[in-house]
Amino acid sequence: MSMQGAPLAPRSCLNRGTRSPTSDTEVNAMRAAAWHRHGVAAIPVDDVLDPWLRQAITNEANRRWGRRNGEIHHGR
Repeated sequence: MSMQGAPLAPRSCLNRGTRSPTSDTEVNAMRAAAWHRHGVAAIPVDDVLDPWLRQAITNEANRRWGRRNGEIHHGR
């Protein structure tokens, strides 16, 4: 339903609303491809078990791209 004079929703032959959400297996395959092709490691921070390493990764990401929305600041 659209209002009179409102712009139409974007249309594309590539997006027909038929694609299902990406599965965990597909996401991991994309991470592996990014690593092998581009040298980019996409690791969820919560998956890093070592607290020192997890904080170092978080600090570097914050330095490069800024803090995430909703990030817990632990009182700082």
